[in-house]
Amino acid sequence: MPAADEGRDRVLTVPNVLSFVRLLLVPVFLYLLLVAHAQGWAVAVLMFSGFSDWADGKIARLVANQSSRLGELLDPLVDRIYMVTVPVALALYGAVPWWLVLTLLGRDAVLAATLPVLRSRGLAALPVTYIGKAATFALMSGFPLVLLGQWDALWSRVVLACGWAFLIWGLLLYLWSAVLYLMQVVLVVRRMDPVR
Repeated sequence: MPAADEGRDRVLTVPNVLSFVRLLLVPVFLYLLLVAHAQGWAVAVLMFSGFSDWADGKIARLVANQSSRLGELLDPLVDRIYMVTVPVALALYGAVPWWLVLTLLGRDAVLAATLPVLRSRGLAALPVTYIGKAATFALMSGFPLVLLGQWDALWSRVVLACGWAFLIWGLLLYLWSAVLYLMQVVLVVRRMDPVR
């Protein structure tokens, strides 16, 4: 096996450790927000998770021997878990409306329904687009700001308005990225025969 392939099979890399930490922080966030009502700490967990998500991608791309097959699967999986868990938790907390959560989850359900079609053509998934990454960034920036905006103070209202600006922009980009993804699926179906 070539050395490059051996490096791709690594498990213990900085990006993978960051992804595992983010995954472990999901139940911590839920406990802090919904059980302990420690809103400030819940915001801190979200902010750390967002920063570590950015950092693990940068490290994987820029530092030698830090990208791996596991990381390519783990990072988007953890992102999906956050994109389901955080909006649902914030809706349960009362910080965001359920229509926003249902729109996000509905978009993901529609895209998940295309996976059998892609697999029938020999593809595991389509590549993540820049618009999809920007949408995720905007949403994951907006959620902690909306949560931070729940205090009864002038600064908090300003933060809340900024959070909603990120959420609305992120939601629009998230839906647009879904349209682009579905267009790619149509092209795959038209141009690739099913694998037998």
